[in-house]
Amino acid sequence: MGSKRLQNIQGYSFLLPAMLVILVFTLIPIAYAFFMMFFKVDLLSGARTFIGLNNFAKLLDDPKFWASCRNTFRYVLFVVPIQTIVAMVLAALLNSKVKFNRAFLTIMFIPTLTSSSAMTLIFMWLFNNNGVMVNLIDQVFGVRIAFLNNPDLALSVIMMMNIFSTVPHFMTVFLSGLQDIPESLYEAASLDGANAFRKFMNVTVPQLMPITFYVVTMGLVGCFQIFDQAFIISDGTGGPQNSTLTFSLYIYQLAFNSNDMGRATALAFILGAIIFIVTYIVNKWLKADEVNG
Repeated sequence: MGSKRLQNIQGYSFLLPAMLVILVFTLIPIAYAFFMMFFKVDLLSGARTFIGLNNFAKLLDDPKFWASCRNTFRYVLFVVPIQTIVAMVLAALLNSKVKFNRAFLTIMFIPTLTSSSAMTLIFMWLFNNNGVMVNLIDQVFGVRIAFLNNPDLALSVIMMMNIFSTVPHFMTVFLSGLQDIPESLYEAASLDGANAFRKFMNVTVPQLMPITFYVVTMGLVGCFQIFDQAFIISDGTGGPQNSTLTFSLYIYQLAFNSNDMGRATALAFILGAIIFIVTYIVNKWLKADEVNG
């Protein structure tokens, strides 16, 4: 008994540093934020006034809240499916007998190694009023499009950039999952007369469902929390005309521009609830825990 108790103490002593870090930097801030969302908080003076659910009422009456909601959901619905499908298809191609030049494979992984801030500056250079892509479109089609100044197109630039930078990482995740699919399944499909497309749809896709759930979940969380790209492209304003204003960027504006930490924490909890609900729905829809059983 004494030996078992000693082992338990040793185990908890190893866990203690990590548990303290989680407590101090995660659990306590979450609890404090939950407390603050019911108050009107002045970040500079630290003054607090209890207002109950008034912060949520103010958000629901705020046009910028609905603009950030619309932009964020539009971003998620566009980026997550495309990056997931493209990453899966590329992984399947790499896992097949198709030979790729090593230089090509190296170039594919460069976006993953580049910081999001640097990638944002590159895309701003490509799509600004005198950018490479703008001039190319002008020369080929005779139309000059101001992407970053157009409220209908500014968010699309961020979408393209996110897809371009995240696909290589998710492709690697899918590629690792492909290594675990038994070759016998493909052989059985061949005996049944399945072509390459049928093998992909009826063998590869179902077998990759747990990996797909992980990729979709990580994509959802990352897209709902998008901040730095929107901040850099719009210079922190969410413009033009709030077209690049996202939940995270609006939380930043409320906390540090409007000095309203109460509404900022309320919006943060709304965002957290949305991510939890959407992830739960995706888990039930994909049924990742029931495949390969």
